[in-house]
Amino acid sequence: MESFARAIAAYAEGAVFTAFDIETTGLDPRRDWIVEFGAIKFDRRGVIVRYSVLIDPGIPMPLEAGRVNGITDDMLAGHPPVEEVLPDFLRLIKDTVIVAHNAPFDCGFVNENLARLHRAAATPFPVLPNKIADTLLLARRFFAGRERYSLQSLASDLGIKAQAAHRALDDARLCMELFIRCCKAASI
Repeated sequence: MESFARAIAAYAEGAVFTAFDIETTGLDPRRDWIVEFGAIKFDRRGVIVRYSVLIDPGIPMPLEAGRVNGITDDMLAGHPPVEEVLPDFLRLIKDTVIVAHNAPFDCGFVNENLARLHRAAATPFPVLPNKIADTLLLARRFFAGRERYSLQSLASDLGIKAQAAHRALDDARLCMELFIRCCKAASI
């Protein structure tokens, strides 16, 4: 993970970041699949591009996961599989600092899906080479003493309004705004 100071300094210096979030069929990256990517590329001046895509996982959407994110089989039908989406996502995040809330979860899923696809093709697989800023860790440092540190709780506590909670693009937006608040709390 990118250190606090380096991530905040990079923001102050005008680096480009990509806040992202995923929705999945479950919590285990070894057996579950990504069904939605949401990402916002930004720098200190503002949003550069927004990216949102649904993915057909090739399996039925589990009811438990669907209850959390509101994604159904009908919504996923006809969308591309993850192997068609991952190259676009990797191009989007190239040369940016990744921002994610509880980054090991989201980045772990991306890395496992990359590994799974490359094992099937018997080719070496890349892992995310990006520097990473985890807003969960940043929030614990700059907004200490909170009862809960979930993205939704932090957003509510800080007056950041969720528009579509537990959908990837809106969660990526919340993550971006939380990152910016952490940078401001660090007095840059």
